[in-house]
Amino acid sequence: MKIQAINGFKDILPDTAVRWRHIEQRARDIFERFGMREIRLPIMEKTELFVRSIGEATDVVEKEMYTFVDKGQTMRPEATASIMRAFIEHGLHVQQPVQRLYTIGPMFRHERPQKGRLRQFHQLDAEIIGAVEARVDAELIAMGQMLLDELGLAVSLEINSLGCPVCRPPFKAGLVAFLEQRHEGLCEDCKRRTHTNPLRVLDCKKPTCRALVENAPSLLDALCPDCNRHFREVQEALQSLDIAFKINPFMVRGLDYYTRTTFEFLTSDLGAQAAVGAGGRYDGLIEQLGGPALSGIGFAMGLERIALLMEQQSDKPQPGDSMDIFLAALGDKTLAPCGQLAHLLRKQGLRAAIDYSGRGLKAQLKQAGRVNARFTLIVGDDEWDRQQGILRNMATQEQQPFDLGGTPEQQSLRLLGLVQPTTN
Repeated sequence: MKIQAINGFKDILPDTAVRWRHIEQRARDIFERFGMREIRLPIMEKTELFVRSIGEATDVVEKEMYTFVDKGQTMRPEATASIMRAFIEHGLHVQQPVQRLYTIGPMFRHERPQKGRLRQFHQLDAEIIGAVEARVDAELIAMGQMLLDELGLAVSLEINSLGCPVCRPPFKAGLVAFLEQRHEGLCEDCKRRTHTNPLRVLDCKKPTCRALVENAPSLLDALCPDCNRHFREVQEALQSLDIAFKINPFMVRGLDYYTRTTFEFLTSDLGAQAAVGAGGRYDGLIEQLGGPALSGIGFAMGLERIALLMEQQSDKPQPGDSMDIFLAALGDKTLAPCGQLAHLLRKQGLRAAIDYSGRGLKAQLKQAGRVNARFTLIVGDDEWDRQQGILRNMATQEQQPFDLGGTPEQQSLRLLGLVQPTTN
C-alpha cells in the first residue's frame, strides 16, 4: 500500500513552487520598499501564547490548534502572536521605537480541507509595531494592495473599525441583548458565541444567521470620539493614496486581539474562500503578553489563495522555471567537455542543463523544450572535431555557428557573451 500525504497537508510540486517563489520574491521586494525587515520564527510555541493572544473563546483556540497537551506546546496557527513574543523577548523596541517586521512560512489549523484552505497553509505576514497614527494603517493597507496589484490580481478592499476597550464593552452588551431576542433562530455556534464572543455572530456565513443580524446594532454608531476620529483619518489617508475601499460594518475578524481598524482583501473567484488577505490593529496585545504598552497593526495573506487566484485571474504570463542554455552532447567525445563547460557556465551565473544519456538530437531538443531552455548548444563528435558547435535560439529557431576553440574557460566566456543570465 502506498503511503500518501496526510489529509490537509499538500505537496507543493515544482510547477507550483516556481509560482510561489515568484510571489515570495515580489512580496519581499515590496515589503522592503516600505522599510520592512524579515524575521524567522519557530513553528512551535507555548500554547499559552495563543490562548492569551488569540482568545480562549475563539474557534482557533477551541477547535483548530494542533497542541501537544502533555507538553503545553502548539504548532503556530498564525504568525502575529509569535512575532509579538519575539519582539518582547528580544527587546526589539529598545533598538528603535517603531519596528516593521515580516515573515513568510507555514501555519497549522485543524480545519476541514477545501480549495484554498488546508491544515498546513502558508502566509505572508507583515506587522508595524509602535506606531499609533492612522496614516500608518493606510500605508500598511496600501502595501498589501501594491503587492496584489503587481501580481496582476483584482481584489476589493473592505474596512471596518472594531473600536477600543472604551467603546466596545457597552456595544457588546447591547449586541448580546439583541441576539438573545433572536436566540432560537441562531445556529448552534452562534448560540454559544452569543455570550462568549458575540461579535463573531455578526460574521457568521450561514444565511439564517445573516438574515437575523441584518438589523443588528452597528459598532460604527457606537465608536468613542477617539476611535471615530481614527477611523475617519484612515479613510482620508486611503483616499489620498488612491486606494478604493468599501466600509463593511459586519466585518469583525476571528481573533480577539483586534481593535480599531480591520480590513480584508476579497475576491469572488475562489468560492467560499473569499479573503485573500486580512488584518487589523491590535493596540493592547503587546502589553497583554507582558511587553510594553505599544500599538501595532498587521496583516496576513494566504500563499495558497494568491497562487490559485493567479491561475484564474492574472493576464500576465505565469512565472515558470527556465534554463538559459541546454547542452546537447551527441557523442562519446563530447560528454566530458560539455559537462565541464556546463559547470563553468553555472559558476558564471547561467542556468545550464545537460543530458548525459547520449540520446539522439531529436530527443535532446525535446528535453531542451521541457526545461524551457532559451538556447541549445549542439555538439556532436563531428562538431567537436571541427571545433565548431551550433547555437540554436529555441524561441526563433535561428542557428549560428559557435567556436569551440581554446580553453573551456574561453568557451564559457564566449557563450556568456551570447547568452545572458535570466533574472527572476
